[in-house]
Amino acid sequence: MSTTNKTVIVTGASSGIGYALVEAYLKRGYNVVGNARTAERLQAAAAKLGNPKNFLQVAGDIAKPETAKNLFSKAIATFGQVDILINNAGIFIAKPIGQYTENDLDSLVNTNLKGFFYPSQEAAEHMAGNKQGHIVTITASIAMAPNVKLPALLPILIKGGLNHATRGLALELAASNVKVNAVAPGSIDTPLHSSDDATTNFRKALAPMGQTGFTDDIVDAVLYITDSQFTTGTILTVDGGATAGVW
Repeated sequence: MSTTNKTVIVTGASSGIGYALVEAYLKRGYNVVGNARTAERLQAAAAKLGNPKNFLQVAGDIAKPETAKNLFSKAIATFGQVDILINNAGIFIAKPIGQYTENDLDSLVNTNLKGFFYPSQEAAEHMAGNKQGHIVTITASIAMAPNVKLPALLPILIKGGLNHATRGLALELAASNVKVNAVAPGSIDTPLHSSDDATTNFRKALAPMGQTGFTDDIVDAVLYITDSQFTTGTILTVDGGATAGVW
């Protein structure tokens, strides 16, 4: 295991892609600050990881600005500075437009949009002051190439906006040496999805490779981005070719 004094914040850290990211950065010797809605979920994740001393748990609703402020203030107080922010917290609700409810809209705006904006706002100020840092957001490849087989207007609307916001923020922070990128997953095996045969086969058919991806595929993409010093404003698709064209 390599060691470093660098610190990464991961939102949505207790399961799925977020948990895999926490595990990967801990293996690299990073200090990791994990956020989830409840302390219980973070404690369960920490127990699975062996309760490492360099894993700081900060529970709270990421849709609230005070949670983002708390994340950064505790990270800085404990580890000195924040080098990487990974906006991973997100939900995905796919259905025809007429079936979306007000609660669906509120949930997607709160977690996916506000959960990007408030932490990124804190990161931008902190990292620009340090003249270095990475902001990475987990978006969705379907926002780049909508698919008639999977109506998902609200995720397309919000995640598509985040893809463009990534480019805009990359330009805004480029002179401060802060890199801003996104990873846009296709269909990935996570606890977010049903595992019955019909659903699994449908999800496999959403990519020309005829298979789903795994959390490690997303981890590899994020690690590449945060290792790079000359990659910014990029949306890296990890989707088995789903955005490459029509098949």
